Amino acid sequence: MSKSLYQKVGIASLILMASVFLSRVIGLFREMAIAYAGGARGDVDAYQIAFVIPEILNSIVASGFLSVTFIPIFSRYLAANREEEGWKVFSLVLNSFGSLLIVFIGISMFFAPEMMTWIAPGIKDPSLLAKAIRMTRIILPAQLFFFAGGMFTAVQFAKETFTLPALAPLIYNIGIITCGLILGPVLKMEGFSWGVLAGSFIGNFAIQYWGARKVGMKYTLAIDFTHPDFITYIRLTLPLMVGLTMTFSTEFFLKFFGSYLPEGSIACLNYGLRIMFILVGLLGQAVGTASFPYLARLAAENRIPEMNNLINRTLKYLSLIIPFSMLLMVLRHEVVTILFERGRFDVAATTQTAGILVYLMIGAFAFAAQTIVVRGYYAMQNTLFPAIYSTIGVLFSIPFYILCLKLMGAGGVALAISISAILQVTLLYALWNRGSHNPESQGVYRGYAKMLLLSIPAGLVLEGLRMGLARWIDVKGFAGNLLIGSGIGLVFLFLLLTAGYLFKIKEITETLRRLLQKAI
Repeated sequence: MSKSLYQKVGIASLILMASVFLSRVIGLFREMAIAYAGGARGDVDAYQIAFVIPEILNSIVASGFLSVTFIPIFSRYLAANREEEGWKVFSLVLNSFGSLLIVFIGISMFFAPEMMTWIAPGIKDPSLLAKAIRMTRIILPAQLFFFAGGMFTAVQFAKETFTLPALAPLIYNIGIITCGLILGPVLKMEGFSWGVLAGSFIGNFAIQYWGARKVGMKYTLAIDFTHPDFITYIRLTLPLMVGLTMTFSTEFFLKFFGSYLPEGSIACLNYGLRIMFILVGLLGQAVGTASFPYLARLAAENRIPEMNNLINRTLKYLSLIIPFSMLLMVLRHEVVTILFERGRFDVAATTQTAGILVYLMIGAFAFAAQTIVVRGYYAMQNTLFPAIYSTIGVLFSIPFYILCLKLMGAGGVALAISISAILQVTLLYALWNRGSHNPESQGVYRGYAKMLLLSIPAGLVLEGLRMGLARWIDVKGFAGNLLIGSGIGLVFLFLLLTAGYLFKIKEITETLRRLLQKAI
């Protein structure tokens, strides 16, 4: 890969990393607002369950995969100087799937009560089910905005424009927080549901429509189900519609199995998951999203060795998530207390969420690595293979969900989520290496093993240090938890950097060097 292409990936990554960082920060404030208003109680469970049917619709039209399925098709027209034809295909996809989605939204709103009985079969309280159904109907129309906005974002990415798409998650989360705080005193958790609708319209639809217009979007009302590239799009997208992806299965199983747990368990599982996703999003999501257009270009030019180099190099740097996951395990109580323990979120909720967080952090590296591995397949326009094997991984994980739920309760559901993620990403990466003849994959495995071997003893040292500090500092107060967290964090950084230079781990030393260069 040329140096200029690496630089473009780097610039795009920085833009999206800044977006992900800000959206995660704002998303954290969103969760803090929800925790303050609802704590870990049944109303918050109902709010979380209200997203399941919308997520199913999102999966049916593959809204979350528009960039990875439509970008290669649209980019091919751009490369061949046939942009007009590319916009025609864009309109065909938007019109046909948009119409289908509108029909599904109407059907789902009508049959929401019946669907809720199998989505959350463990909830027997009729008042909670009624709240979940009402909030589901409020959130459902937002899926149309997500779908259309995903199309607008895809063409901006294809044109190598990233700024306005980077604003979508920021505005979406701001909409949820604003409506939740303004309407919450009257409507309670329902106020946050209206925020989902408002945020999706402004951030994901209206602004992205403007961005697509800026890059030359030409929209027509035409529908042609026989167009060759429309058929190609169907072929690429269909496996993603029916396959059980890591993200969808995680969200669905969390709520399905969580419905059998005591009231508030779904809320605590969700709080823990959001903390884990902050770490995953800062690295995996931003780098994966930014690298995909360039992976697609390398795939189109059949430069497979360079694709492997980019994937391997990225995965090696993502192994840094392992020691940071260990840090969050050690500081589980402090992190949850600082973030959430206020309002209706009490000490009992903190204890339960902290216990759950430990098990979720086990799989954090897999969630991050998955964002890169699957994009290698998508860049090759192969969506069937990862969909099949992701589904196999999910199905194999179901016994773990059942067993862990019975033995460990909410912590068991969290552990099963991590096991499922590790199974899926390991299987997909191993099969990718076999299919692409990736000779450097062993270096990736060794890198992750090395990070794990360094993190375990470091975690034991930090846990002992934390317990010692807890004897001397009043950990019940915000300042005490912040002081312990800061102290442990500084020791962690010292240990990480020492290990990096002592064992010559370039993923650590080069990251430090780049950060110092930017600071200077």
